[in-house]
Amino acid sequence: MSPRREASRLAGGGQRLAERRAWSTRAPGALSSASAACEPAAGTVVALRALGLGDLLTALPALRGLRRHLVAELPWHRLLLAGPAWLEPVAMLSEAVDGLVPADPLGPVAVTAPTLAVNLHGRGPESTETLRWTSPSSLWAFDLPGGCPWEPPTLTRADRADEHEVSRWCRLLAAYGVSCDPTELGLPVPPGPPAVRGGWAPDPIATRADRRKKNTGRGEGSASGPTIIHSGGAAPARRWPGRRWAAVARQLARDGHQIALTGSAAERGLALRVATGAGLPPSTVLAGRLDLVALCALVARSRLVLSADTGVAHLATAYRKPSVVLFGPVSPAEWGPPPERQEHRALWAGHHSDPRSGTPAPGLLALTVDQVLREVTSLEQVAWPRTTSGTGP
Repeated sequence: MSPRREASRLAGGGQRLAERRAWSTRAPGALSSASAACEPAAGTVVALRALGLGDLLTALPALRGLRRHLVAELPWHRLLLAGPAWLEPVAMLSEAVDGLVPADPLGPVAVTAPTLAVNLHGRGPESTETLRWTSPSSLWAFDLPGGCPWEPPTLTRADRADEHEVSRWCRLLAAYGVSCDPTELGLPVPPGPPAVRGGWAPDPIATRADRRKKNTGRGEGSASGPTIIHSGGAAPARRWPGRRWAAVARQLARDGHQIALTGSAAERGLALRVATGAGLPPSTVLAGRLDLVALCALVARSRLVLSADTGVAHLATAYRKPSVVLFGPVSPAEWGPPPERQEHRALWAGHHSDPRSGTPAPGLLALTVDQVLREVTSLEQVAWPRTTSGTGP
């Protein structure tokens, strides 16, 4: 059966669309992880995306398209995300799903006999087989017999390697008759300021006069909010050396930026070393002190975000915050911010390498401190031209 005929077959009937909309707009968090796993699976659609923060954020356009499809075609069906439990706050904040079922990358999914299972995790066969074990009435995935191929045949061999992650999952759902908008990458801003102890601070040694004297065009700036430097990364291949981040942080602090060093609890030691190398106080280190929603709130209220190719970079995209993202083993054409947006800059030396390597990618090491600082200068002249031109307000 063709994907479009399969999508048509799934159309359930009888219930009013208005009632489905009323159900689907329940308050975020009303369906918790525990209740999602325990309630009967009748009327359930499950989407597998058991990966990290950036993976979830790049799948939001596909998930939002799928949810609109359910509103129109499968009333009274709830959309559950199968993914890591720690991502539930962002999944619910996005309003793209009705709940989260905790799942490891290729572990079992605690849903039984869903109406539909959708593989947004990978090309298979392992992830597809994981969903087969839920005994779904229908299964959507890449590379099923007669279905959508992982490698789009309309692209050249060179282009196939650079298909963007957002486009990939929108293409899969389009094959099943689901319309997706790849620009739907945004997140709502959490209410209130981020809950942290202490706060961020500029270099206490640099006085205002010193900053004027040393200003190189990167601006004292009137833009509010901290400049976030996220020195960690999910894999060693994506981690730029800490001493280089320290050099960037030192110069930006002298230029008047309020620095906030973020990261996970496991990355707190790295962030503290960056702070020490930059001459910044421990109060600038927020690594390990923010929950996921507080991190979203911080990014949403930031002036600038600098990071490697990791989840925080995708949060900057979600909140349209100016960002400089350093790419190493993979191209920004696959995982980078939308290229048409001027507020995001992707630096890449052009060298593909093993993303699972235990050492920083050679292409990442080819990026210099001066390159990053020049990109910040260029970006701020676009974002806040009146504060960086030297002509005053």
